[in-house]
Amino acid sequence: VLASLPLQMMLYFNVYYFPVWCLAEGMMLQLKYHLLPWHYQFLLVTAFLILSLAEGSRLYLGYVGNLQEK
Repeated sequence: VLASLPLQMMLYFNVYYFPVWCLAEGMMLQLKYHLLPWHYQFLLVTAFLILSLAEGSRLYLGYVGNLQEK
């Protein structure tokens, strides 16, 4: 079983675009945070943290798993 080159290329570019997405999403969250009710504030921050952690772990596991052919 060989490592998948298209998957590796997608992961490589996604690693560079993920911080840009985090920065843009964080800036938008900061701009509209004070205009929202408290329960939406809590939901937005929670969703942002969960998505960021999930995406970071997905990229890491995909990168390592593809290179180690797992």
